[in-house]
Amino acid sequence: MVPTVRPAALLRFAFTASRPVSWVNTAFPFAAAMLLATGEVNAILVVGTLYYLIPYNLAMYGINDVFDYASDINNPRKGGIEGGLMPPEYHRPLLWLVAATNLPFVAWMIAIGSPAAVAAILVSTFAVIAYSAPVLRFKERPVLDSLTSSTHFVSPAVVGLTLAGATFDGALVLLLAAFFAWGVAAHAFGAVQDIVPDRAAGIGSIATVFGARWTVRFSLVLWSIAGLLMLATPWPGPLAAVVAVPYLVNCAPYARVTDAESGRTNRAWRRFIWLNYASGFLVTMILILHWSLVS
Repeated sequence: MVPTVRPAALLRFAFTASRPVSWVNTAFPFAAAMLLATGEVNAILVVGTLYYLIPYNLAMYGINDVFDYASDINNPRKGGIEGGLMPPEYHRPLLWLVAATNLPFVAWMIAIGSPAAVAAILVSTFAVIAYSAPVLRFKERPVLDSLTSSTHFVSPAVVGLTLAGATFDGALVLLLAAFFAWGVAAHAFGAVQDIVPDRAAGIGSIATVFGARWTVRFSLVLWSIAGLLMLATPWPGPLAAVVAVPYLVNCAPYARVTDAESGRTNRAWRRFIWLNYASGFLVTMILILHWSLVS
């Protein structure tokens, strides 16, 4: 007997798969970039923010949940805010839902965008698919996994900037480099907690290859670099350097964690999720200060 796929259940699974607690992590960079570049609220800002709030996250995490199901069922942290677990019969319908909710937005942004914006949108979309989809599976290519994950969060900002026609001067490049370093550090540290189940499932990652201690220390270095890069940006950008501090404090106690005990870092990862909200608030205040100085 073929299992019945219920639309209401599919929507519930899709909601969980999209990681609602993390929606702001991709919508905020796009919206902030657009506002920074244009100083106004327009249709592109509204539609783009909506896309990077929900459909984009459904694609990024939903594709991951479908193709990681075999390993996720043995991962104790899955099935809540850190990842959904949906029955296999819902996998194909979810992928169709991902396509239906993403393609119209992507097509619209490509249609109105400059060549630079189109390139940024294509890179962003490719990174979302390549991270988890079969054959490509960038998530199983050590270091490339962290670079791709960081692209997931930085590319919405780049898309917003290019759609707004922003000029990529030295200060903006430094800001984006700091954000990218932060993203690589975040992914690498997050991979540490999954070393044991990933190795059991034969999944490679930056953490399974280099080990827990090296990966945690790598994250500490990159968060430090992110803070230092912000110190080199024009005022009030250096104020954002302090954002790196709570991440360093949260991660540092695990600098000597062993592979066998790597699951303990999940405590810090759960704090990391909420640290992002506090950091977002601080960055928002700095952006408001910036607008007050240039207006």
